[in-house]
Amino acid sequence: MHKLLGLLQLRFLPHSIDLGLLLLRLTFGIPMALLHGWGKLTGFNQMASQFPDILKIGSKGSLAMAVFGELVCGILLAVGLATRSAAVAAAITMFVAFFIAHRGKLTGPGNGEMAFLYLAAYLVILVAGPGRYSLDAALGKGTSPKRPKPSA
Repeated sequence: MHKLLGLLQLRFLPHSIDLGLLLLRLTFGIPMALLHGWGKLTGFNQMASQFPDILKIGSKGSLAMAVFGELVCGILLAVGLATRSAAVAAAITMFVAFFIAHRGKLTGPGNGEMAFLYLAAYLVILVAGPGRYSLDAALGKGTSPKRPKPSA
């Protein structure tokens, strides 16, 4: 019975905040860069004239900011370099996407559910930091203070 209870509590999984942060950064960094930012960059000239000028800096300027927030920051988050700065920029991009472009709608046609989820993930990364498995940690920058090991 004790083994079954341990199995149900998933005790066989590693207890690692740093591994969790790595998975979070990869899960929300790579798709943002590849599925959203890359398409905006490669289609920049075609998209520029019709991209919404949400920031009132011109369509090209707004699109360039979106490319930076999605492609550049997505890559930085995935590798864990300048993590907190990248998380701020990516979170601002998703804040604009969710609250302005999608009008804060979580359901229905044209909803911003994905932007909201990306925003939430970037805020978690901002607060938690890059974790041990990041370039920031390898360079001795932006690492979180030592945390006690969880009790078994």
